[in-house]
Amino acid sequence: MASSTKRDPSSRNQQKKKTTSRSATGNKKLNKAFVPKARPARAQSAGDGLIRLNRYLSNAGVASRREADKLIEMGLVKVNGNVVTGLGTKVNPKTDTVVFDDVSLKPEKMQYVLLNKPKDYITTMEDELGRKTVMSLVQSACKERIYPVGRLDRNTTGLLLFTNDGELAKRLTHPRYAFPKLYHVETSEKIKPEDLDKIRKGVQLEDGYIKADEIEYVGEGSNRREVGLRIHSGRNRIVRRIFEHLGYTIKKLDRVMFAGLTKKDLPKGRYRHLSENEVNFLRMIR
Repeated sequence: MASSTKRDPSSRNQQKKKTTSRSATGNKKLNKAFVPKARPARAQSAGDGLIRLNRYLSNAGVASRREADKLIEMGLVKVNGNVVTGLGTKVNPKTDTVVFDDVSLKPEKMQYVLLNKPKDYITTMEDELGRKTVMSLVQSACKERIYPVGRLDRNTTGLLLFTNDGELAKRLTHPRYAFPKLYHVETSEKIKPEDLDKIRKGVQLEDGYIKADEIEYVGEGSNRREVGLRIHSGRNRIVRRIFEHLGYTIKKLDRVMFAGLTKKDLPKGRYRHLSENEVNFLRMIR
């Protein structure tokens, strides 16, 4: 005879306490920068700095990795004077000579620049209307041509990353990797607790369903016009559209964290270069 399993009442009480505790401490959780999990870096064959030939060509600005594979297969690339057609070929950027179209290539130095974007700057390389762009704020950061990773609209302030590392930029913006972003939102109206619940559970916008990973009032919650919101979606103006959908007017919107990077010691309008550890972390996090 099959025996029925009764749930221990004390277990239910513990679960209830755990839920209550989470609700009571939600504000504290959002006051700490969310740090994504890191996964071990891929092992390299001999730790000798070798990279795949298609990556070398991509870093040199010849083509994307996929297009570079085609150039290699066509026999258009030479390494140390020899035509190479193997897609798995690796080269040493410091010692090997790579030639394409009779030109000796030198891969660009990878640059990673973090800007604390002020208001009234648009995220574009140039603007036909003559408006201020974020590129003017980082033009002296390096000699390499860097690009913004993702976008912040004109009235949104906060963290914006620039790089010439196309592979990392693509990964940071790809929905598959779901890199988290933390926003400080201030509205003109007081935000109702029931609307916070709606945002947690999800709302239906014109381009699909969306919900926050986490949202709480800032600090002790006495000012109900300010919330911290963590979300991983990269959809256009997603935070503004969530609040507008519920009838709120956003007064200030500031991105205070992006993929584990924070604004600590970075004033508005200023930039800094990422450390080697930060770059390695971005490459490893899930």
